[in-house]
Amino acid sequence: MSSPSGVLAADKPLGWTSHDVVAVIRGASGIRRVGHGGTLDPLATGVLPILVGPATKFVDRLHGASKVYAALVRFGSETTTEDREGAVAREAPVPAGVGDEDLRAFRGTIQQVPSGYSAIKVDGRRAYDRARGGETLALEARTITIERLAIAGWSAPDLRLLIVCSTGTYIRALARDLGRALGSAAHLAGLRRLAVGALDAEGAAEVEALRRGGPAAVLSALREPDDRLLVLPERYRSDAAAALLAGWAP
Repeated sequence: MSSPSGVLAADKPLGWTSHDVVAVIRGASGIRRVGHGGTLDPLATGVLPILVGPATKFVDRLHGASKVYAALVRFGSETTTEDREGAVAREAPVPAGVGDEDLRAFRGTIQQVPSGYSAIKVDGRRAYDRARGGETLALEARTITIERLAIAGWSAPDLRLLIVCSTGTYIRALARDLGRALGSAAHLAGLRRLAVGALDAEGAAEVEALRRGGPAAVLSALREPDDRLLVLPERYRSDAAAALLAGWAP
């Protein structure tokens, strides 16, 4: 009998690590070979791709899919972790407003210095582990692509953004850089991943529902690991950002 295999979209809850979600699905399904396709920080929610059985080999393909985020950027302060968890490292006046022209330099193929609290490995250790140990890291800039960067709302000091981007894009680093570019300071105050390729938050499974449902719930949520999973829903490229983020409260 063949081993269960497939990919599902789990909706990672606030405060959970990506590994917490994997552990629940292992326990619910009774399958040991379970992994995830892209770390989400504990303060982020949304789509966490879960790969089960032989489908874990699909992870490299899935990493190449475009990702969609709803982000809340808060101006006025930059923090040590570049998100709301860190201590304030620098303060600056909040901009009078933020417009589309202010975002132009951040669209397309650009260079980005990752957050020191990212999951990038530096000499065999995760950057966030080294940073939490008190090290100051000088990470090299990486090439990323931001396909869409659209304002969904501005209410000082908070900017709500819709972001369609490539793997390797760090949204907390984008928040940091936006603050500096506008002569201010900023950090990431909220984040939700809306999609990874065709894995969409609208159809993502709640983790507790998977736990309660056991093997049947996990198996029914699995999708075939093929190229259809790499195709982003068109609405993330075409619909108004405010409509796509309506109802999201970080």
